[in-house]
Amino acid sequence: MPVYRLSQDLVFPSPHLASHEGLLAVGGDLSVNRLLLAYSLGIFPWYSEGEPILWWSPEPRLVLYPDELKVSRSLNKVIKKGTFKVTMDQAFEEVISECARVRLEHQEGTWIVDDMVSAYCRLHETGFAHSVEAWRGNRLAGGLYGVSLGKCFFGESMFTRITNASKVALVALVKHLKVRCFALIDCQITTPHLKRFGAREISRARYLDELNNALNTPTLQGKWAYAGR
Repeated sequence: MPVYRLSQDLVFPSPHLASHEGLLAVGGDLSVNRLLLAYSLGIFPWYSEGEPILWWSPEPRLVLYPDELKVSRSLNKVIKKGTFKVTMDQAFEEVISECARVRLEHQEGTWIVDDMVSAYCRLHETGFAHSVEAWRGNRLAGGLYGVSLGKCFFGESMFTRITNASKVALVALVKHLKVRCFALIDCQITTPHLKRFGAREISRARYLDELNNALNTPTLQGKWAYAGR
């Protein structure tokens, strides 16, 4: 499959044209409007420092349906004990920065380069990107962030500094989305960790159909607040 070079025009090739690995296009920018268009088409940016912006739409796609969330007995105990306090949209920049920092500390490399941090902070400021924070006292123990459009949440990354913190944040997110009748959480790339929570692979074609249906509902824009414990 060819890889398309984007111009300054706000347009993407069809995600159905992506390679089997998911690479679709190169170039463009990380403006709010381009990012929102990309997500609405099932496309997301993923690249490393020193590379041009790369745009992806993988086959298959990992998704988590809120009704299919699996929580282990041990994690349920942690949640019921109230080990962590959960908030939403209280420390977005800190969460995304920690996601990048933890990966670098573990020598895993990261796609969350400075330009990506700035771009997603702009998305947060405009009410489309959200964070979930898990606190131990005054310390940010873990969290995650992503983008919301219609009834779909696009998960981007998570981190933990204290065992189970990011897991608690994920469960809180799913509960929040389930109450608001979200259709799916886009987990993008398959990982064993997310599959243990009930995420499963579906075809790109099915994902794009379900995404299109989820976008028929207006976006819950603006800051979110977590009503649970």
